[in-house]
Amino acid sequence: MTDLGMQPMDAIQSATSRAAAMLEMEGKIGVVAPGAFADIIAVSGDPLHDIKALEDVQFVMKDGKVFKSEKP
Repeated sequence: MTDLGMQPMDAIQSATSRAAAMLEMEGKIGVVAPGAFADIIAVSGDPLHDIKALEDVQFVMKDGKVFKSEKP
């Protein structure tokens, strides 16, 4: 999406909170909030500065548990 001119924040929101709105699940998915089904990824860079930082996920947090894949 950013290759076609979309700003990084807009691209991230289209995959999270805006997608939740389309599915009529606002407040349940696409947000980090109490009671929401939030899965969180951690990246080492700033995706608002360089969207490609999202390609190098350091870990995923799901249901409060951290999952980390060791690179070969």
